[in-house]
Amino acid sequence: MVVFLITHSKYTLTSFSGDYLVAIEEKNKAMFLRAYVNWRSKRAENSRVCIRMVGHNVEVPFRESFGDRMSIVEMPLSEPPLCISCCPVKGDLLVGCTNKLVLFSLTYQAINEEFSILDFERSLIIHIDNITPVEISFCVGYVAVMSDLEVLILKLESDSKNEERVNHQPYKTSNPVKQTNEGFNNETSQIETDDFVICQKPMELLGEKSKQSGVSVTLESTGLADDKLKYFHIQHLLYRRFTPDISFYVSSDDIRLHSLQLLPIYQTGSLTSDGKNSPQEKELLSLFCFFSLPYVGYLYMVVKSVELISVYQYPEKSQQAVLTPLFLHVITRNNLQCFTVRCSAAVAREEDPYMDTTLKACPPVSMDVCALRIQLFIGLNAICHFKNHVVLLTKADPEAIPDRRESPRRFLSRKDTSVKIKPPAAEAGWSLYIVNTISPVQLYKEMVDYSNTYKTVKTQSCIHLLSEAHLLVRAALLDTSHLEPGEKAELLEAFKESCGHLGDCYSRLDTQHSHLALPYYKMSGLSLAEVLTRVDGAAECEPQKYERGLIFCINHSLYENLDEELSEELAAKVVQMFHIAEPKQLPHILCSPAMKNVNPLTALSCLRKLDACGLFSVLVTLMKAALALKMGDVDMYGSEMKSHSQMKLVCGFIMEPRLLIQQRKGQIVPTELAVQLKETQRGLLVAAVLGLQKNNKIGVEEADSFFKVLCGKDEDTIPQLLVDFWEAQLVACLPDTVLQELCCKLISQYIWRVSKRQLPDTIPLRTSEDLINACSHYGLIYPWVHVLMSSDSLANKSYTEDLSKLQSLICGPSFDVASIIPFLEPLSEDTVAGLSVHILCRTRLKEYEQCIDTLMERCPEAVIPYANHELKEENRTLWWKKLLPELCQRIKCGGEKYKFYLSSLKETLSVVAVDLEFRDFLNVLPEDGTAAFFLPYLLYCSQKKSLT
Repeated sequence: MVVFLITHSKYTLTSFSGDYLVAIEEKNKAMFLRAYVNWRSKRAENSRVCIRMVGHNVEVPFRESFGDRMSIVEMPLSEPPLCISCCPVKGDLLVGCTNKLVLFSLTYQAINEEFSILDFERSLIIHIDNITPVEISFCVGYVAVMSDLEVLILKLESDSKNEERVNHQPYKTSNPVKQTNEGFNNETSQIETDDFVICQKPMELLGEKSKQSGVSVTLESTGLADDKLKYFHIQHLLYRRFTPDISFYVSSDDIRLHSLQLLPIYQTGSLTSDGKNSPQEKELLSLFCFFSLPYVGYLYMVVKSVELISVYQYPEKSQQAVLTPLFLHVITRNNLQCFTVRCSAAVAREEDPYMDTTLKACPPVSMDVCALRIQLFIGLNAICHFKNHVVLLTKADPEAIPDRRESPRRFLSRKDTSVKIKPPAAEAGWSLYIVNTISPVQLYKEMVDYSNTYKTVKTQSCIHLLSEAHLLVRAALLDTSHLEPGEKAELLEAFKESCGHLGDCYSRLDTQHSHLALPYYKMSGLSLAEVLTRVDGAAECEPQKYERGLIFCINHSLYENLDEELSEELAAKVVQMFHIAEPKQLPHILCSPAMKNVNPLTALSCLRKLDACGLFSVLVTLMKAALALKMGDVDMYGSEMKSHSQMKLVCGFIMEPRLLIQQRKGQIVPTELAVQLKETQRGLLVAAVLGLQKNNKIGVEEADSFFKVLCGKDEDTIPQLLVDFWEAQLVACLPDTVLQELCCKLISQYIWRVSKRQLPDTIPLRTSEDLINACSHYGLIYPWVHVLMSSDSLANKSYTEDLSKLQSLICGPSFDVASIIPFLEPLSEDTVAGLSVHILCRTRLKEYEQCIDTLMERCPEAVIPYANHELKEENRTLWWKKLLPELCQRIKCGGEKYKFYLSSLKETLSVVAVDLEFRDFLNVLPEDGTAAFFLPYLLYCSQKKSLT
């Protein structure tokens, strides 16, 4: 660490981004702005120093000697500089003058491949009227300007859409109250000459409203090269004006603002693809602005939203303050004070709007700030901060040296770290101190130790103190680029430990935020068993009282699919806790996989004491039945299950699905109760799982997996119980979005069983007749199908039910037949069963002629029933265009099926004689037929008009 002491300098500032020193120097009553660069490479005390001007290129002969020479860069200004500010991120320099701010962009001039020098380019002028800057602060495009009693925060934004070059084209903000303020100022100046002091009223304007402050802002481009020119517009963020009570102060110096500062908060130390830390990459998370009156300090958040997050009340008049991500350091005349800050909490909530949910939590930004310590110094004049160092400049006043008193707790340490520089004789009494701040982990441990005094006293003070410790560690973890790996690991461990302490507090205190015990315990990484052990140790004095934070935490944790099992002792403790605090949650708690080792007798004893009524009584009954199975008491199980109707039992399962289905290590595990229902009450089991699905308590794939695991089948084998469930889903009329998928599942299973002559592993819950009567998706089987099936006297009747269900589903109105074609390949047409399915599908696809040909060949007796059922309306013409010629042709060939063809021909002629006129009927008759055979039909056709 290097400390600069420059005499004859009104204002000095060091930029660590860019590594230069800039100073406003006074010589011969003239003000100069100079930047000192390359000072680290200076080889000797008497080596020459290069002085150059901004905007002038370095001559070639001198370039090679720049590597080991310090340079002084002078920056000419049209007005005397009043204040300066360096951007901590990019190193750009902002200079404040009477009516304007000048922005110098940091650049680099390459000397050779190994060395480049720093330089500056004047890139933008911000003209500001009606406010004279006393202090300014600049950070990544954000500009804060402060006068004696006013603060203005602006944001400079680049306008990438503007393609026109802006050169000396001022952009002015709207000032609707400017003229009013000017008139007011003229009037007040006249009154003040008569020994009156007029104070404008206090004002705070946030966001766009700050344009109404009366401060005029104008941008002027400086005409840089096109590749470096940026187009800006202004976003107003904050304007605040103060008017303190003058009667309360002694002099006018007591009412001035001081210590304006913009503080960026970074996130560093992100992991790269190889798993290593990358501290060089910094992400700007948020930006904060601090300024202070002598007795009150104000901290605003200015990124994304402008919000006042903290107000600091000082016990004494402050002279200067410096804000860090961890602390606020304030100096009075003789004290160095250290306060907590809320930046880390604000960043956490800004980055994650879902904070304080069941997964994560953070102490509130609105929590009162507190002083960590006050340390005595003599004659404090100035303060600055770098990393974990606080630099103090003092000037002792021999006439007023207070008594030295050491604080009992050392939050700042001066042991062996003071550096005193003997001042010149003309400046006797000046001293410089470099004070190391205590490490966050050590301070955290001291705060935790101090919180133990509140361990037996349940107050909010314990939560507040531990929240401060938590925020301290959280803030330290935001920027870990300067930490060693061991220090970062120590901070992470402290963070988890602090979460555990906060979880303990919220679980034991009855507050409106007691639910936060859950997210803090989750963030701590503690298992449920560890949480219960901590609670047991803390609740020995009051064993019969359990606060709602603890109950909420354990209840929610047991509702999750935990991969841990509590011991019998801890499980009994949980049962006892809920029996006392939340008895109605007891059946739900006992269903958790984590409670697997609970003693059934203990659980039954507590359940029997519950005043069960309504649906809650069903839940208690089912839990008793599950515990009876666990004990092997079948009689007690049967008695409990008979005490309610099946409908109520289904409602009980819907209230608590874990009675049937549990998950352990990501796998579905059926319970003992589910196994028992599979053996004894399969209908209830199917109805219960169907109820869970309809109430979104279980997904489609999860339900399928449950039945496969329950029946001990692999992924490729479908048990009958799962088929029963699919059929129950169709009967329940599920939404159309799953209808086709469900039908495909059933049809593929029916086809597989029929083709393999495979019997179901259990008796189906529903017959085909039951499904046809109960479900609209199962249609009546066509009459000709029965005729076709009866023609095969040797068919195996064992798979008749599956075949009937398949035929019924194809005959139904809801199924898309085209989707079944890929599944028909295993089902051969050589069997009557396969033939019936294939003809059914072709019929649904309106391939009537091909079906007629197949039936003529394979089952002539089914041709007429098929024609009577299918050849209607627009297909009626097939009677005489297809069926009649085909029958006549086959009769000529004779054969063993001649009688069936002849009978079918007579039926066909009867239909055709009725449908056609006499002339048309003659035209469709075969020319080579026997007249005596067709004569009765001709007579009927010629006489039907007179008959009608």
